[in-house]
Amino acid sequence: MLGEGILKGMAETAKNFAGSFVSEDRLTTVEYPEQRIPTFENARVFPFLVYDGSDWAAGMRCVACQICEKECPPKCIYIEKSQDKKPDFVGKPQFYPARFDIDVSVCMSCQICVEVCPFEAIKMDTEFELATDNRFGGLLLDREELAKSNEYYHRIHPTEADEVDARLNSEKAAAEAKAKAAAQAAAAKSADAAKPSPAKPAPSTGGED
Repeated sequence: MLGEGILKGMAETAKNFAGSFVSEDRLTTVEYPEQRIPTFENARVFPFLVYDGSDWAAGMRCVACQICEKECPPKCIYIEKSQDKKPDFVGKPQFYPARFDIDVSVCMSCQICVEVCPFEAIKMDTEFELATDNRFGGLLLDREELAKSNEYYHRIHPTEADEVDARLNSEKAAAEAKAKAAAQAAAAKSADAAKPSPAKPAPSTGGED
């Protein structure tokens, strides 16, 4: 029937319009900013850097591997690697970003940086109120502005954050077990080397009856 699709669409619109007067589920608008719709857990806006503990500089997971910078389609990530190293979450010395900038005026929120990061160091934020009157410096976020705690990550993406923590804890436990086994093996080897050699019997002269 000609125009059947239009009629179905108008009927759906009329149903939602009438239902909005009696059901909150039918409400499609809110009086923003006084009223706000809760952000969905899988929402994504711009990236941020995750850090563990209370010190963002010491606890930053990023090791400046620069994979995200290379894979970023609009090339909005700028990283400079440090000259020295600091321990990562498993205690292994790693480089860290001396500079890590993201130009959010260029970022397309594709999440490719998150998908390619092998250290679970960069995630997508849900914060969207980033308007500024400084169209250049105000939209270029440095590493301190990008750094947000693991607790914040759990707050906005609880399901994903729990999975990431479980995986990182498993990797950390495996690394600690491997290091402990290696230390025990080295200690056992040192103990064996320190043991005195058994005395050799005196050679027989063959002159006794």
